Amino acid sequence: QLALYRAERPEVFNEIIGQKQIVRILQNQLKSGTVGQAYLFTGTHGTGKTSTARILAKALNCLEPVDGLPCGKCANCEAIREGRFIDVIELDAASNNGVDSLRSIIDLVKYPPTVGKYKVFIIDEVHMLSIAAENAFLKTLEEPPEYAMFILATTDPQKVKATIKSRCMQLNFRRVSEAELATGMNNICAKRGVNITEDALYLIAKMSDGSVRDALSLLEQCMAAGDPQ
Repeated sequence: QLALYRAERPEVFNEIIGQKQIVRILQNQLKSGTVGQAYLFTGTHGTGKTSTARILAKALNCLEPVDGLPCGKCANCEAIREGRFIDVIELDAASNNGVDSLRSIIDLVKYPPTVGKYKVFIIDEVHMLSIAAENAFLKTLEEPPEYAMFILATTDPQKVKATIKSRCMQLNFRRVSEAELATGMNNICAKRGVNITEDALYLIAKMSDGSVRDALSLLEQCMAAGDPQ
């Protein structure tokens, strides 16, 4: 069984908790066809950076978009949700930070997408890349083919090379407010038929320090410890 924070991962833009400004920017770009080729998503852990990156990848490859936004239900959206869409490539730089890992991505950039319209590369914790890997990646980022998009995510933007930052549109994910966390958790509890008090929701939200992932992990512990229905 999936952990709660994974089972309840947002699948479309309006399910993202607490990042309305970023959602609005991306939705406007998609609707007007002005999406960039490189983004840098920054912010503390658990605020929705990777989830937003995947939803953006869906929007670019959705078979039945509505106003440029992903339907979340077509074959491409489903494949991206399940992590089996060949044209969305994810790399966790925290554990794959060497130049060889980046070379494999650089090689993939040369080939057009197989199934979708765009090849989307999501690199998490990009600040962990080695200097050699950053330098190798920079050339690709300078002149990407039209079908390629790069979404870089980091919890530590200060450590990202200035030359990489300058080629990206930077979007800062803020800590989610207690009210937004409580509302989001309440919606999940209602959907799952879980009874929980408002005080309990706000206590969990306070302990989560603005992280949706931490809030859902604590909520899951409380659900496991509570009385069965």
